[in-house]
Amino acid sequence: QVQLVESGGGLVQAGGSLRLSCAASGRTFSSHVMGWFRQAPGKEREFVADISSGGGSSHYADSVKDRFTISRDNAKNTVYLQMNSLKPEDTAVYYCVAREGTFYRSSYFYTKSNSYAYWGQGTQVTVSS
Repeated sequence: QVQLVESGGGLVQAGGSLRLSCAASGRTFSSHVMGWFRQAPGKEREFVADISSGGGSSHYADSVKDRFTISRDNAKNTVYLQMNSLKPEDTAVYYCVAREGTFYRSSYFYTKSNSYAYWGQGTQVTVSS
């Protein structure tokens, strides 16, 4: 069982930066693929990024590529999402997610919310124009 707690959300102006953190419980954090999803009001939940258990590989949604960076510190059981050049359309609740097993190479799998067994409660990010 893994419990995830996000922090770092808030209000920022367009063009600004935020760093989200997700602290995970459990001794098997380093065996889990970690990721982030987001959900804007009135929209479906969407994939943002994921990172392999060792941190050597990652995927990003096209909408955040070159602006967001996912990273992890297995010694601290924490995954991060550094968000730069924020836009109003990045406004959403951001969820930390985790799963055991394979780091999927196919976007068919890693972009699907039901590929992840564990979810945090979410943290609000609001970007003003």
